[in-house]
Amino acid sequence: MRVYIKTYGCQMNESDTETMAGILSHEGFEIVDDVESADVVILNTCVVRQKSQDKYHSALGQLVKLKKQGKIKLIGIAGCGSNLEGERLLQLGADFVIGSRSIVEIANVLKRAVEGEKIVYLEDRTCDIVADLPKLRSTKHHAWITIIHGCNRFCTYCIVPYVRGRERSRPIQDVLKEIEGLTQQGVIEVTFLGQNVDAYGKDLKDGTSLAKLIEETSEFDRIKRIWFLTSYPTDITDELIDVVANNPKAAKSFHIPVQSGSDRILKLMNRRYTSAQFLKLVEKIRSKVQDVAISSDIIVGFPTESEEDYLQSVELVRQARFERLNLAVYSPRPGTVAAKYYPDDVPYSVKVKRLNELLNLQKQINAELNRSYLNRTVELFVEGKTKDGSHYGRDIRNKIVIFTAEKPLQPGECVRVKIDRVTAGPVYGKMI
Repeated sequence: MRVYIKTYGCQMNESDTETMAGILSHEGFEIVDDVESADVVILNTCVVRQKSQDKYHSALGQLVKLKKQGKIKLIGIAGCGSNLEGERLLQLGADFVIGSRSIVEIANVLKRAVEGEKIVYLEDRTCDIVADLPKLRSTKHHAWITIIHGCNRFCTYCIVPYVRGRERSRPIQDVLKEIEGLTQQGVIEVTFLGQNVDAYGKDLKDGTSLAKLIEETSEFDRIKRIWFLTSYPTDITDELIDVVANNPKAAKSFHIPVQSGSDRILKLMNRRYTSAQFLKLVEKIRSKVQDVAISSDIIVGFPTESEEDYLQSVELVRQARFERLNLAVYSPRPGTVAAKYYPDDVPYSVKVKRLNELLNLQKQINAELNRSYLNRTVELFVEGKTKDGSHYGRDIRNKIVIFTAEKPLQPGECVRVKIDRVTAGPVYGKMI
């Protein structure tokens, strides 16, 4: 039976899809690349914003039509949408629903669905997500590795703790066992994943930390670069900063969501820091980690956000000068404190206006920062090819570099590129 998995949302969902594909392939199912070839379609869903939820609802509606036409046999829903909506997804046309903490059971759930059973399986099986699980990875030179599941922060706007559960770290020896296996498969880059990745190990109470994991991972000769995301500001330790600064294999990149520059809004969001404390953290990282890149997230239009609150976010962006900034308009999520108690009172047109203004500011900052790349030579690993035949990859600062080469290159090859053109987005160059 042929299975196609469509992935929405974050890198953790991508990692979960690779695990589900690996398990299904190991159990004799064939994983295919498009709906047209599939007997079974699984939507691995995201609900971080209403727009994300609307996307997979629309896709589910289209799949129901295809099933009625006899073009597919079964529809499955996985991921955060499963945890949020459960039985309702069966009513909307799904044949089986499996939670984000239940993916180890995907083959058994699918087999039951093949027999005609309608299933909602939401048990917490994160303890069974271990190194020995088969994975069907999307790339051969890089691997996503989830090291901590869930979130304990309960920001008032965020649905993640309700659909992903509380924090649970994987034992460090199990993670290292997975990495050892990956090196034998040719993997040279790893990205450690978690909703709050720098909280890794705190629940284990045995001295485990993200910093120690990076150090131990760097001992594998075949691992050349180590990434991690996403960080919560107050979970970033001096130990982690020092490791990133001093370990040559650690990527010089931090993604640290700030969400707002207004202390009043940060308090309403239950973010446990002030804008001044955030900027002090940024300053500390930059003082210790040479040529570090710091990126962030901001939500515009949070309930009661005034023009003054918004302008404080603008000022924070001007001061922080992020390498990248992910922007989103506030979207009420069911069950969260903000959705229950705070009126969504910022008009959508105002949200969009603020988002576009911040986007334009960030583009200006990007263009200014990228000028430092002109005539610089950077080292990177090839990731793939663009439509026009150029190659692309990321340097150790997570800068996208598009470049030409005089010979064919394979993903994972290490090359040096001299930058000869910069934009507000990627930088461009030639392999030397």
